[in-house]
Amino acid sequence: MLQDFLALIYPRHCIACENSLYKHEEQVCNYCKVNLPKTNFHKSIKNPVDALFYGRTPLQLATSFYMFTKKGGVQKILHAIKYKHNKELAELIGTWFANDLKEDLIISKADYIIPVPLHDKKFKIRGFNQSEEFAKGLAAGLKIPLNTEVLMRSDFTDTQTKKNKYERWENVEDKFQLTNLDDFKNKHVVLVDDVITTGATIEACCAVLQQVEGIKISVLSIAYASN
Repeated sequence: MLQDFLALIYPRHCIACENSLYKHEEQVCNYCKVNLPKTNFHKSIKNPVDALFYGRTPLQLATSFYMFTKKGGVQKILHAIKYKHNKELAELIGTWFANDLKEDLIISKADYIIPVPLHDKKFKIRGFNQSEEFAKGLAAGLKIPLNTEVLMRSDFTDTQTKKNKYERWENVEDKFQLTNLDDFKNKHVVLVDDVITTGATIEACCAVLQQVEGIKISVLSIAYASN
């Protein structure tokens, strides 16, 4: 009764479509949960996200949960996570994606999930790492250990949002470093980011991870922005 009363005073709304939520719905209504544009790229090794890295870095699998479209529901979800500090939403999306990936023969057999790190300065400003929160949901759903210590961002970088492809690469080149290399020899790691656009950040991370002997890398993100 108390929850019903509070819902009347403080109604909850779907992050994606802004319609009212029912009691059993979490952050995103059931309609949007079903109808948001999933890529389903994990069902094909050769997909647009994977193709983005052809000739740039060898990967086991690269895929994203959603397709990004301007002013669409996915953009609203990403905005809520990044700018409204909705950590719970990022983790929830991770658990949903994990459910789709449980039967995937590549991802389900990975040894570690590693989020793209933030520099300490940016972490203090923002208060959290959206890729790490998303990775928490993936790790819990897939029952794969989460590692937030092996990959570190060594330099503070500007936002990538308004940079072109070359500027994005230049902004992140040589900005990452590794610790505990021996623990990851011959392991399969899943690198996790929030959005993949040009792939510059992922490529920079992979260049560092490939220093590890025998390492295999896959890539996951919340969304893929093709433009």
